[in-house]
Amino acid sequence: MSDCPYCGWPDDEPVRNLSEHPTGDGVLFWTRCACGSVQARVLTGGTVRIVTRGKPAGPRTAAPRTGTRVDC
Repeated sequence: MSDCPYCGWPDDEPVRNLSEHPTGDGVLFWTRCACGSVQARVLTGGTVRIVTRGKPAGPRTAAPRTGTRVDC
């Protein structure tokens, strides 16, 4: 199997299994990589395919505050 294009972690060693769902094509697994990206994998006949992969979340920044403060 391949490695994550974002962090190089081996795709066959997901850090966390998020969920598992039976489908008409096999079993759909959602997993999370070490970098935080999410993958959808389909298990069919003993073969696992990554069918989609999300990007890892970037650094979180606080949204600028707008409006006026109201004290209650």
